[in-house]
Amino acid sequence: MGSGFQNCLASTLLAAQLTATGAVAQNPRQPYTISDNVDLVLLDVSVKDPHGGFVTGLQKSNFRVFEDGHPREITHFASVDTPVTVGLVVDDSGSMRGKRPEVVMAGLAFAKSSNPQDEFFVINFNNSVVRGLPPQLPFTDDLQTLRAALYYGQPVGQTALYDAIAYGLRHLDLGHRDKRTLIVVSDGGDNVSDLSLSELMHLVVASRATIYTVGLFNPVNRDLNPGVLRKLANVSGGEYFEPKALDQVIPTLEKISKDIRNRYTVGYTPDEKNDRRKVRSIKVTAERQGRKLLVKTRTTYSIRPPSPETLPQ
Repeated sequence: MGSGFQNCLASTLLAAQLTATGAVAQNPRQPYTISDNVDLVLLDVSVKDPHGGFVTGLQKSNFRVFEDGHPREITHFASVDTPVTVGLVVDDSGSMRGKRPEVVMAGLAFAKSSNPQDEFFVINFNNSVVRGLPPQLPFTDDLQTLRAALYYGQPVGQTALYDAIAYGLRHLDLGHRDKRTLIVVSDGGDNVSDLSLSELMHLVVASRATIYTVGLFNPVNRDLNPGVLRKLANVSGGEYFEPKALDQVIPTLEKISKDIRNRYTVGYTPDEKNDRRKVRSIKVTAERQGRKLLVKTRTTYSIRPPSPETLPQ
């Protein structure tokens, strides 16, 4: 890729690190600084019962939050179906040619079952990364526009998965909704990105995004890497799916839509005495009537500014 996209990734790394803690992005020509205001860590939390059903109606008192093993007071709590900024990050490499109709239909089914106030964008990727929407339209809630974006370009070439997710994280920062989600659909591992996996994971840890990943794998594909898709989902508090057949793609994305609409928002103030450069671990638990519930949210976050050697060259 050209230097323009590399510069974009560098900006992503800086902006995403600060966004995770409520920092203020200044003029892009000026250095980024962390605000002196008290930081707020916002967590997107899914709660299910032992049978996999969504648990609704919980209150703040049902939750506990731990940072690096120490309990933190919950200062922000919401349980309503709030609008979300959603990025559909879709593999457009040559191996996806036969799967594209199902992926497009699944994306539209997802949008139909989402909150009417959700805003969407599409990132298509193969050898390069492009936005599916017209340049003057950063987001849309129109199904026909979304359909055209999902069909943008021809399925050819290789798979710049890491670059595409990094681009998606940066675009999420332009959204108008407090909750931010990426849905990544791919049938293989990365084989052409400028960004490394470790650099991408720094971005994910520092972001506020919840990432859902869907692996559409062909056993003969030598670039299979379901472990990466699973790791991206787990670290960010999302979920990994691996449909066994193409006719399961639509139900999978409808399930993701339902999960998004049934999540809680839990916020707390981090320990200011901790080293601010440290990657911190997070654990959230929930109980109702003395019974432990199954909780999924991001497991780590970081407010560590990137060092020059970690930025793409």
